[in-house]
Amino acid sequence: MKILRRTAAALLALIIVLTLILWQMPPQLLRVGANYSAKIVCSNVFLAARDPDEVLRVDVQAPGIALLRFMRVSVDREHGVVRAGFLGFIGDGIAIARPGKGCTVLPDGRLAALSDTTTGGMPPQLESTALWPDGSAVETHAAIDRILANDELAGPGARALLVVDHGRIVAERYASGFSAGTPLLGWSMTKTVMAGLIGMLVKDGKLSLDQAGFWPARTGDGRDRIRVADLLAMSSGLKFNEAYGSVSDVTSMLYLQPDMAGFARSQPLAHGIGEVWSYSSGTALILSSIMQDAAGGDGEAFARERLFKPLGMSSATLELDEHGTLVGSSYMYATARDWARYAQLLLQEGVWQGQQLLPPGYVAMMATPVAASGGQYGHGQVWLWGSDGKVPGLDPDAAFGIPADTFWLSGHDGQSIAVIRSRQLIIVRLGLTPESLGYSTQALVKAVLEAT
Repeated sequence: MKILRRTAAALLALIIVLTLILWQMPPQLLRVGANYSAKIVCSNVFLAARDPDEVLRVDVQAPGIALLRFMRVSVDREHGVVRAGFLGFIGDGIAIARPGKGCTVLPDGRLAALSDTTTGGMPPQLESTALWPDGSAVETHAAIDRILANDELAGPGARALLVVDHGRIVAERYASGFSAGTPLLGWSMTKTVMAGLIGMLVKDGKLSLDQAGFWPARTGDGRDRIRVADLLAMSSGLKFNEAYGSVSDVTSMLYLQPDMAGFARSQPLAHGIGEVWSYSSGTALILSSIMQDAAGGDGEAFARERLFKPLGMSSATLELDEHGTLVGSSYMYATARDWARYAQLLLQEGVWQGQQLLPPGYVAMMATPVAASGGQYGHGQVWLWGSDGKVPGLDPDAAFGIPADTFWLSGHDGQSIAVIRSRQLIIVRLGLTPESLGYSTQALVKAVLEAT
């Protein structure tokens, strides 16, 4: 018995020591998980008005990463602060919500530095009986309604489905707890919005696609020759590991780095500039930084005044990192209707209500294939094949009879917008559908095409 007691006491002491070590010096993986949990809960509580316990359970823990099942969160609604940690206290995850700015992860915990009440958001859009996009009224299409009601076509975890035919919403469907007024995260669909903002600055004459010199020439490694066009085409040559589920370049950037663009810019060249296509969220953060500098330092105001307001995207929020750079790779929230407004702008070749917001020919450039991508990606942060099209040489769109002039906005966990130019169709599908579930949007798009 004495031996058992001594053994138990030794084990308890070891557990206490290990716990203290983890608390004082948490491994990077626990810090990534804690900051991810805090960020997702924060944005969904303060932007989408969802219940924090539901968000933790459904959005953070349910997709299946074992580590996240042990995360616990606390929400301080008065100060807009969400804290998260492994078992509730390991990892020091923290995110802060600010009016008009969404939520920001604070990897170094400098809460006081961002505890401001700066607004800058847009007033809610007034309800109007005019048809969308001029107002909130929608037409109905019984056959497409039936397609969207088909759970197999909608896919597991679908939260918002919406179809625009020749500039009018003709059908939409929302999961329980979500509505036409719920802002939803687009993840990497945000990259396509950033490409549009870059285009607006090109039209203003403040940027050019051939512009380079965003790294000092004295580095001597050639990075100063990387052009805006190379970044838009994901062909910068910069090293960047886009793998999720572990501590990689992308998870480190999003959840451990106060200055995300600075981290991405610090990466060395791994390939010749323009020679290799390599999908990279770091590239989008560099473009965000370039966009903000060209816009006079306030990229948030530029996006709001020059893009969101003209399009009536009153729900759209581009969130920032701790350094103040828009997270143009991943963090835009908007309702399905407002995501559709941006897609409609692209479908209309950058023209909105008679105003040319993007340079003539810019959208065509965006959707021109990058040769090094095997045809799956365009020169302006759009996918030319749908969700299963990330295997070079395998075009699932063709297998489903989807027109060749289709391009896609695509994001993590099943976010997608198909823009079908020859049919004047837009199909928005937002939700929480991990890639492991094997769902692809092509069957839904095919059914809508057949119904129109």
